[in-house]
Amino acid sequence: METFDKNGKRKILIDLSDPLDNSTASYELNRHEIHYFDHEESVRVTEDMLGIGREEWRDGVGWAVEEVNLSTHSGTHVDAPYHYGPTSGGKPARTIDQVPLHWCYGDGVLLDLSHKKVGEGITDSDIQRELKRIGYSIQPYDIVLIHTGASKHFGTPQYAFKQPGLTKSAVEWLVDHGVRLIGIDAWGLDRPLDQMAREAKEGKTEFWEAHLVGREKEYCQIEKLCNLDKLPKPFGFKVSAFPIKIAKASAAWSRVVAIFEEEIGE
Repeated sequence: METFDKNGKRKILIDLSDPLDNSTASYELNRHEIHYFDHEESVRVTEDMLGIGREEWRDGVGWAVEEVNLSTHSGTHVDAPYHYGPTSGGKPARTIDQVPLHWCYGDGVLLDLSHKKVGEGITDSDIQRELKRIGYSIQPYDIVLIHTGASKHFGTPQYAFKQPGLTKSAVEWLVDHGVRLIGIDAWGLDRPLDQMAREAKEGKTEFWEAHLVGREKEYCQIEKLCNLDKLPKPFGFKVSAFPIKIAKASAAWSRVVAIFEEEIGE
């Protein structure tokens, strides 16, 4: 959390993004690898490239650089409609560089569904009950954040399989009410992949049902959020979730931040 005062108002910024770290790379389903080039290594690089050795660098050390190999779905990221399928509502699905910016900045709404157990589905009825409890009505372009508590498992090998998830009915209800960006503090928006696969084989549910709503109704989602339990109130704040602009991509990484503003002295 970061707090600062400006123009008679206090701003509180809460980071909702999980870090990318090599410590989780070995068991992350979307693998990533970060190679760190420290200040000593860069001197060797500039010497080979430019003939600039240690003696030309102040204090004998150069710059630091990192080289990252990762999926667009690694870490906290925004999924574009193209992720769910080639079309959305009968039109070519938008890639992440085509997602409207106003979808990615707006009023935030926190829904606490942390009472749901691992593998359970979050339905439209669950969404409506929680909205009634907090006394809020969804408005078009609200950014809805689903708190499941699954982020406490981040950094553990089974993180991707320790969550409840949204059902088709929940996503449809939110999108039909004008929501275009849904976030969750879990590995994915749906229930765990292994459970969905088992149920699909048994003919119980459609595999990836929440995501597949996007083939009919256009929306985006943020996955792998954290710190939703740190938000001081369920609405009355902004969310910034602008994705990196990657041409023709199905997703991109985002530093998602909740922004609260209050008059100094409140």
